[in-house]
Amino acid sequence: MPDPAPPALLLIDDDRALCALMRDYLSTQGFSVEFAHDGPAGLRLALQKRFDLILLDVMMPGLDGFGVLAELRRVSDTPVLMLTARGEPSDRVHGLRAGADDYLGKPFDAGELTARIHAILRRASGAVARERGVLLHHAGVRLDPSSRAVSAGGQPVSLTAAEFDILELLMSAAGRPVTRDEISIRLYQREASPFDRAIDVHLSHIRRKLGPSGALIRTIRGAGYLFPLHASEQSEP
Repeated sequence: MPDPAPPALLLIDDDRALCALMRDYLSTQGFSVEFAHDGPAGLRLALQKRFDLILLDVMMPGLDGFGVLAELRRVSDTPVLMLTARGEPSDRVHGLRAGADDYLGKPFDAGELTARIHAILRRASGAVARERGVLLHHAGVRLDPSSRAVSAGGQPVSLTAAEFDILELLMSAAGRPVTRDEISIRLYQREASPFDRAIDVHLSHIRRKLGPSGALIRTIRGAGYLFPLHASEQSEP
């Protein structure tokens, strides 16, 4: 049996020297890497070919990373890891709200970059979910790990890979609080930072997309988040 193809990464960054360094390093880590040096070229390439993950720089002239992400999310759910030298929390929240799967500040450690890439690819592949394969159904929400399908009130719901994994974790533990650290370790293989808004943004998206059922997800102060076993359980204000 032939070896599986290496995961295909697209790097969109106007720093040509950094692109060359990242391509050389990531190639040694078992990835296939292509790159584009501006937003429009990166967007065209992202829509023409299939990539397992896009590494997207924020600060590019013309069409910046946020603009590329907005256009990409109109037609594609390819996972995106945003890279930026801008470390403001508002920038991170902006990217996550626009549909990024994770955010990594520059300069970054090569090992952390690799770990983040592997974490996102694991979420997107759904390999762990398929191994469990237990259908979850609570409070009007149905989640099928094998097909990564979600419905609420009988209507299909489209979630990103990160949103799906958070919801699956909450529903698997329905009736008990799930801590921020549990969620962060599941998604990013690290404990939650008190200044990281990524989990809050993802949960806000989940609640909105699930409609009335999403409003039942409770925030338990000091304990985490709780998905109810039954729709009769009310959310805290």
